[in-house]
Amino acid sequence: MLPMIVAWALQAAASGDGGEVVVRAPLPATPQTPATMVVEPVAMMIAAFDADGDGLVDRAELSDGVRRSFEAVDTAKAGRLRYIVFADWSERWLGDRNALPSPFEVDRNQDDQVSLDELQDHFSRLFARYDRDGDRRISRTELLTYRTAPIDAKGPTAGRPPMKPAPKSEKKRRPE
Repeated sequence: MLPMIVAWALQAAASGDGGEVVVRAPLPATPQTPATMVVEPVAMMIAAFDADGDGLVDRAELSDGVRRSFEAVDTAKAGRLRYIVFADWSERWLGDRNALPSPFEVDRNQDDQVSLDELQDHFSRLFARYDRDGDRRISRTELLTYRTAPIDAKGPTAGRPPMKPAPKSEKKRRPE
């Protein structure tokens, strides 16, 4: 049976009766316009704490979410996260081991470990920062950061002189 199918496919290809084959490919890529609205990793985490799905995060939802995130990483049930485990927490909940907040800013008593109380305290301050309208709830709009100028890996691009090509290096020859 298989040899018949292969023979039929070869015959159809050779006769050209298969019709026209059109291959579609994406258009050439164009550079993306620099984002003017961005979300910090910690803001994405706070948005995920919206337990009732109303698009708002109140302090109770924030506190419960922080506690759940802490307990999910504190597998030893020690009640404290050493800095390496805190980096694991950051990677899981913020997307990167080096995302802010850093353990150095959360660890208020500088004992080289982060307690749940210290993490809750830090997120309480973040809540106050994001709650711009003071209604004791954080909306998605309040979690957005607006940029007023284009930015790249080296910072704001406005007013920066254009890049000059690197000078060609000349090798010095040793006298013979």
